[in-house]
Order: sequence, then structure tokens, then C-alpha cells
Amino acid sequence: MAGLLLYCRSGFENDLANEVQENASKLQVYGYSKTKANSGFVLFSCYQQEHAEVLAKKLPFHQLMFARQHFACLDVLERIDVTDRITPILAVCENFPLCGELRVEYADTTQGRELSKLCRKISVPLRQALRKKNRLTVKDHPKKPVLHVFFSKTDEVYVGYSFSDNNSPLALGILRLKFPHDAPSRSTLKLDEAFKTFIPKEEQSERLQGGLQAVDLGACPGGWTYQLVQRGMFVQAVDNGAMDEALMETGQVIYCPEDGFKFQPKKKNIYWLVCDMIEQPQRVAKLMATWVAEGRCKEAMFNLKLPMKKRYESVQGALAIIEEVMQANQAGKYLLQAKHLYHNREEVTVHLRLKP
Repeated sequence: MAGLLLYCRSGFENDLANEVQENASKLQVYGYSKTKANSGFVLFSCYQQEHAEVLAKKLPFHQLMFARQHFACLDVLERIDVTDRITPILAVCENFPLCGELRVEYADTTQGRELSKLCRKISVPLRQALRKKNRLTVKDHPKKPVLHVFFSKTDEVYVGYSFSDNNSPLALGILRLKFPHDAPSRSTLKLDEAFKTFIPKEEQSERLQGGLQAVDLGACPGGWTYQLVQRGMFVQAVDNGAMDEALMETGQVIYCPEDGFKFQPKKKNIYWLVCDMIEQPQRVAKLMATWVAEGRCKEAMFNLKLPMKKRYESVQGALAIIEEVMQANQAGKYLLQAKHLYHNREEVTVHLRLKP
């Protein structure tokens, strides 16, 4: 057995399975997905064993919406002896490429987190054993493949590797952020994570600099506006609800009690448009694309609220609308990214930007 193992948020296994199936077929890699409801991971089994590495190399990780991490899974060890888990893992790794890092992980679920202590306990002796077998570099090497050991049960483990230029550098594929004590709502973490995910670190000082003009549609109580204000931006906050008083006292926020779908900015030099309105994803997608295509803003960051079923198909439909609007307006080259972020729930965050 060989395939691609992918982590996701609990409850989104079928959406991830549909996504990887479609993208694998574009690479002429065929197989089938094994899913278990609320397990937090998906195994896409390839009909040809060598295709597992093909997917790990050529299936662009950053383009997968519902995946937090992926790696070429070369074996699943079931019902292993819990008194000696290391020996069978070493045997699986004999023909692996020399790896530069070891990650012993688990699913981000209640059951999975119960394995965290086991993963920490086994990491050190397993790392030492792998180095003795020359399967792992003496010191971590960021350009070498990453060796993954993923526990789904105390006696069941998936073993494989990923490539450092096509994986998540984060533990469990999760960007953990601290909630600011003075933020008006926890939704502020969604925009913070989106900025850190979609905008390269070396470009953040320019594209998120103080003094930029921004519009926040559906702003109240101000979770997303807070992130803009903290970065020194000036914000037109559009909503019929009440804004956080502390945000209004900063002098950086203009409150606009209007319908976000009808709002026209009072200033024409808008750089950022952000939106977390609870509306149909197709409707929000069209509105955001129209703003960008018509030059009302330079970049847009927004959430698409998803239905309970066929969430992947819903996102695909919304993204198709964006592309139609951009092409109809002859907007030129643009960047479109979408990700189901760690701090998201039933939504996907989308970033749209006209390329300079």
C-alpha cells in the first residue's frame, strides 16, 4: 500500500477526499480515498505505489484548500507491539531517502490529542534510532525530506515522508495564535491567520503597512477591523450593528451604518477590502471580485460561509464566479488563493489580488 496521507479539520474528511481525488486525476494519478467521519485525516491510496511520491512532489500543497498537511505514506503498521513500536517503524524506513527532520504527530481531534503524550515520549528514542540507521541527518536539515510518523491509535501508525518545498512547516499543519485580550471578538484570529498564511513574510511590511486605507464589510463588533487598526491602517467599518468603543476611540475608524452590498467608499484610495459577512458564498464572491476587478481596492480578504453538505463543490462554484467576473472586466493577471484555516469553522478564507 502506498498513497498520500492528508490532515484536515474534523468533519471535513469527505471534502478533502473530493478535493485530492480531483487534483490527483489532473496529474494522471489514480486511486481511491479512505475516510472515517471526524477522524481528522484522509488516506488517498494510489493504484501504483510510485505515484505516492509523485503526489507528494507535484500536488501543490498551498493549492489544497482543506489540507493542513500531506505526505507520501509508504506503509500503515497495524496492531504493532506496543512494547516495541520503534523496530517496525525502522524497518519501514529502510528504503526512504535520507531525511532532515522527524515529525511524530497525531490527528487534531479529541481522540487524536490523547496520543500527544505517546508521540512526545517516542520522538527522542525514535530520532536517535533513525540517526544510527542513517535514515536521519545528525542535525535538522531544512532542505531534506521530512520523515512523518503519524499515530491514529496506540498500535496503528502511518509512516512516510514529505518534501520541504511542498508541505506545511508547522506542527500538525496548524498556525496557533494567541487571542489578543483587547480584541472585540475571536473572529480577529481568522484575519490574523489569513494575513500570515497568504502574504509572504518578506512582503508584509509593505502590503500591511501603517497608513493604508481599508474597508471592512460586515465589520461589527470589529474583530477584523481590530487587525487592520493594529497594523496602523485607517478603516471604513461598514455594518448596521454596534462597533467596539475602544476601536472607535483610536481615531482610525470611520463607522458607516450601511448595507455592505450597496456601500460605496468615501475615499478612492482603498488598498484592503475585508469581509466576514454571513451571506451566500456566491453572492459574496461576486461582490469581492467586482471590487477588485473595477479597481476599487488592490487586495481583498474574505470568508465564504459554507453549507453543511457539498462544501468543496460550493467553494468551487464561488471561485468560478470570481474568475468569470475578473475575465468579464478584463482585469488582467490576478492571484486567487483559498484555504480552510485553523481558526475557521464552516467557512473558507479567500485572498484575491491583482498582480502588479
